[in-house]
Amino acid sequence: MAGALVLVGAACPRAGKKPAKPVAVAKSVLPDSADQIGFGTRLVLTDKGVNKGELLADTSFTYDDGTRLEMRRVNLTFYNSLGLKDGVMTSRAGTYNMRLSRIEARGDVVVVREDGKRLTSQQLVFDQVRNQFFTDSAFVLNEPNKVFTGVGFESDPKLTNFRCLKECKGAAPVQVPTR
Repeated sequence: MAGALVLVGAACPRAGKKPAKPVAVAKSVLPDSADQIGFGTRLVLTDKGVNKGELLADTSFTYDDGTRLEMRRVNLTFYNSLGLKDGVMTSRAGTYNMRLSRIEARGDVVVVREDGKRLTSQQLVFDQVRNQFFTDSAFVLNEPNKVFTGVGFESDPKLTNFRCLKECKGAAPVQVPTR
């Protein structure tokens, strides 16, 4: 009986001392419903057998019977019809929907083209079927000697057929002729 009293007394907090706080356990960053988890993921994007891009991700989670990838630290390199590098898109996260052939980039999205154009936004979609970039988020498009800003746009991948949707502004140097 004396031994049982010692154990009960040891389990009770000491008088005047606060009970210890429970240790917080960090939440897992890996979703438990992913079909697969990949590290150092690399996909080659093709259109009728022609290499159109290379998609790299630090981490990827596969869902929907392997047709949707949720990715972290995304890097997408675009190639032109001759197989030459045409531009690079980077973002903190993204989704690749293989059924729709669509990549949605999220978080600090940057597109840098080989011709010097640079597009930044917080969200950007590349639709491979329509061969088009689009977003409904704020953007900044820097071209040599020009800057365009707005909210939402649609464009071809070369950013030449560019249509701003709202709050569109542009700035470019203008030479005023002197007499």
